[in-house]
Amino acid sequence: MPSPTSTTSHRAAEIRIPARERPAASSRLFLLLIAVCTAVTAANIYLAAPLFPLIAHDFGTVPSAVAWIASVAQFGYAAGLLFFAPLGDRVNRRPLVALLSLATAAALGLGAAAPGTAALAAAVFVAAAATVIPQLLVPLVAERAPAHHRARHVAAVIAGLFTGIVGARVVGSLAGQAFGWRWVFAGSGALTLVLGLATALALPSERRAREGALFSGIAELPGLVRRSPDLWRACVRQAGMFGAWSALWTSLALLLTGPAYGLSTATAGLFGLFGLTATAVAPLAGGLVDRFGAAKVVRSAYVLAAVSVPLFWLGGQVPAALFVAAVAIHAALVASHVANQTLALTTTSAPATANTAYVVAGFTGGALASTLAGLAFTHWGWGGVSAVAGVWLVLGWATTAVRR
Repeated sequence: MPSPTSTTSHRAAEIRIPARERPAASSRLFLLLIAVCTAVTAANIYLAAPLFPLIAHDFGTVPSAVAWIASVAQFGYAAGLLFFAPLGDRVNRRPLVALLSLATAAALGLGAAAPGTAALAAAVFVAAAATVIPQLLVPLVAERAPAHHRARHVAAVIAGLFTGIVGARVVGSLAGQAFGWRWVFAGSGALTLVLGLATALALPSERRAREGALFSGIAELPGLVRRSPDLWRACVRQAGMFGAWSALWTSLALLLTGPAYGLSTATAGLFGLFGLTATAVAPLAGGLVDRFGAAKVVRSAYVLAAVSVPLFWLGGQVPAALFVAAVAIHAALVASHVANQTLALTTTSAPATANTAYVVAGFTGGALASTLAGLAFTHWGWGGVSAVAGVWLVLGWATTAVRR
């Protein structure tokens, strides 16, 4: 495994950044723009989840019959990561970010006009596949951050990522209740286009010197993970953590708008505010990773997530338990993500490709857990969803604990 020093020098040899552009890339304003763009684009992955009751009513069906679209979005995002994110090691990110922003906006526009479930699912898949912009920007931030503050810089972007994911539930449900779900899709497409193009213009121009075919990064993924135990461990542990979170969070609207609580779509969406408070954990987690290392932070995050699962189960009848569980699971997910992604970005000499392996693993785990959670809710209710989340946590930790 390459040392941090050799990794840094290798990256410097691969990327040639004009000196006049380095200050812009390291400025707080630039980091803020990336964080905001990350928030908006990440929200597109979960845009449909809080709108299921409205979508189902529009299409003349029940919410549980359209809940599978949440899994379609996650599989789409994983596919986009697999094909587009490794390009960060090979091409100039500026035109790539602009092109993906255009594609995302177009897909969301088609989703807004979808006549049925199948057409909407296809549009959501394409939009999620194209909205991989955050995972092109995170490696860029890590490359340019000072070594002793790298985790903190990564944490700033991750805070934007989770603000968008959780904010999608709050803003989407309120806007959907007021204007209809189709206008939410159209508005998100317009916002993605504006911020995506603005970010593309602000990115530094890069010259990539890596050899090989354009999509050869895909072929490199298995070998890269096999050669790096730290990367493999980060991938599996985040798949377990993200799967547990996805099972609970994507099914939450079904619980809150169902017989147990009977809330409206807008009121249920406000529940996301409890998760939004946990995004403040990202800067704290970044500092802890820089000081104590990623392994200790991930271990603590898993303990917190394990405590939150029975609280979620109890929250099927007790609102207070649901409130505490929402904050706990988001804090665990954010802390785990900051630690694992920092490890993934710094453990190899191909950060964009390693980041692809890491995020694809996480979202694949999330998509599978969401699919099983939807089936579990249909057959066993909220207790079945909680069981899926618990199993995913056990698998994520136990699998990495038995390998040297």
